[in-house]
Parts: sequence; structure tokens; C-alpha cells
Amino acid sequence: MGFMDKILGEGPSGSTGDYIELDLDDFEAAPDETRVSVHIAEIGDQQDVISIKDAVYDGDIVIADITRLRTGDTTVERITDELQQVAREVNGDIVQKGDDQLIVTPTGVSISRTKLGRN
Repeated sequence: MGFMDKILGEGPSGSTGDYIELDLDDFEAAPDETRVSVHIAEIGDQQDVISIKDAVYDGDIVIADITRLRTGDTTVERITDELQQVAREVNGDIVQKGDDQLIVTPTGVSISRTKLGRN
């Protein structure tokens, strides 16, 4: 019986002697590919939100600088609402730090509202 006969199934089928049991402890485990990254972003307009949303949906944390936005502008409110929706969708968290930063986290990452250090 040739090699092609074995592949195509012609001839007698394989017996249990044709198989070797492998012990998984003999193999090195692949490194865990699920890592969280922290991204720094600047939001100047509505277009900048797209990459932030993508990063959060991918399971990463984003710290976004919003100083380029005017606080009286409705764009700030729209952007904040949109990022709040993303945080809700992924069961993550969002917080605004001062007037200049938004922090958005993915599933399983919450942001403490208590400062560390001196009280």
C-alpha cells in the first residue's frame, strides 16, 4: 500500500498501532496572546473617536486627551456620550479626569473613583 492509498482511504484502514498517544506535558505551552494594551489618544474632533472605539472593542484601555476640544462645544458632549455607550456595550468603564482626560476601559476593567496616596 502506497502513501497516496493511505491518504485517499484505499486499502485497509489504520489500526490502533498506527497512532501514538502524546503527553501534553511534553510540549511547551504557547505564550498567552491575550494582552491588554494602554493607548494614549488625542481627541480633536468626532473622527478621532473611531480609533478609540476600535481599541476598546479590541479589549484595550484608552486614555484620551480632550484639551483640544472646547468645553462649551456640543462636540464634547457628543463624543462623551458616544464613548459612554461603547463602555456600556463592552461592560467596561469610563471616567473623566479633570477637564482634560477621558479614560475608557474594556470588559473586566473598572476604574476606581478613589485616589491612592495621601487623603
